[in-house]
Amino acid sequence: MAALNPRKPTEPRGKTLSIHVVTWNVASAAPPLDLGDLLQLNKDNLNLDMYVIGLQEMNCGIMSLLSDTAFEDPWSSFFMDVLSPLSFVKVSSVRMQGLLLLFFAKHQHLPFVQILSTKSTPTGLFGYWGNKGGVTICLKLYGYYVSIINCHLPPHMANNDQRLEHFDRILEMQNFEGQDIPNILEHDFILWFGDMNFRIDDFGLHFVRESIKNRCYSDLWEKDQLSIAKRHDPLLREFQEGPLLFPPTYKFDKNSNNYDTSEKKRKPAWTDRILWRLKRQPQANPPTQRLPAPHFCLSLRSYVSHMMYCISDHKPVTSTFDLELKPLASAPLITLIPEGLWTMENDMLISYSLTPDFLSSPWDWIGLYKVGLRHINDYVSYVWVRDNQVSFSDGLSQVYFNTSNIPETEDQFLLCYYSNSLHSVVGISKPFKIQPGSLAEDPLGEAQPHL
Repeated sequence: MAALNPRKPTEPRGKTLSIHVVTWNVASAAPPLDLGDLLQLNKDNLNLDMYVIGLQEMNCGIMSLLSDTAFEDPWSSFFMDVLSPLSFVKVSSVRMQGLLLLFFAKHQHLPFVQILSTKSTPTGLFGYWGNKGGVTICLKLYGYYVSIINCHLPPHMANNDQRLEHFDRILEMQNFEGQDIPNILEHDFILWFGDMNFRIDDFGLHFVRESIKNRCYSDLWEKDQLSIAKRHDPLLREFQEGPLLFPPTYKFDKNSNNYDTSEKKRKPAWTDRILWRLKRQPQANPPTQRLPAPHFCLSLRSYVSHMMYCISDHKPVTSTFDLELKPLASAPLITLIPEGLWTMENDMLISYSLTPDFLSSPWDWIGLYKVGLRHINDYVSYVWVRDNQVSFSDGLSQVYFNTSNIPETEDQFLLCYYSNSLHSVVGISKPFKIQPGSLAEDPLGEAQPHL
């Protein structure tokens, strides 16, 4: 118990988080058998901390949507199957018809990721239909405000003004009335990506294809509609992008690497983009009196397309970022450990401590998970912290855990404390094993916790 006493606060060290971002218009296709290249699983020493995955044009027929409401959609299940053995947990997701946004983090980061809001912003059919628009996850990451937006903007060469209008509309709709969340333009980091549908102006089809064939992209960049808009729009100019050193990602014949050979012969374009914006630091007068800003900077490690995937008329695009920050939240709100040796034969004790500014709720719960959990509802068992509490003093608490419905296994386990008011995991234990023993058939007969 003494080991759980809060320590004196120390100056937090700098931290680097590696984030891999995926955007892909999948054109209603099912997941391919292998996504190792897309997720960078074939690279040595990549050491990623988080995945941000945005899909557009998922299968959104009525039967598909009804099925996905009751069960995980095939793409989400596929990503969880691949990433959970690597210690990545699906922290949050949001879907609007064909748009899907997923956020994964390694389990050690869970106490420092607080999901504040998820939002859908339809812009299709007079602003009411969700075939176009954006989906957003707003979160606090180690104390910093981060917004992630996956969008699908209007298609066709002539609709550039409409694309820019929808870009502005999605941005304007990112308000969080009634919640203690600043305006999105005050967030420390905005990550915005998707099928933005910007095209290449002026040049004819033959010139564009010859330029691509000869890898002469510089002339095409000058006529890229998004690049032109960034030169004229001050707010859009604040969003940065890596260099377009890969071929245009649209439009291909499905199951091939050939650009459109249909009668329409659509002109290739960089429709699939990944942008970001860091918060501007306020200027003081005179500058010498300005306080130093928190350490928070972003560097782009890669910005590439993946030509090997042919299930869609779009090629996926990925970026890998290194986010350097000095944590504003360097200690979890809850510190918890299993007391003593856990066996299958006895109710076991969990001890945990709370930071002074954390307000617990009767609806908080502690889940027992196998290492390799897919998402926060993927628990083996759980306890409500108030129902099973056996002691409380000086910020230290103990609850008992019934082990009768835990299967015998050689797997390692984790404990996670879930805060109902913060809708997030606020404490996580180190991995441990449960010693096998005799089991009794006595499952918990309570309502299951839910998000």
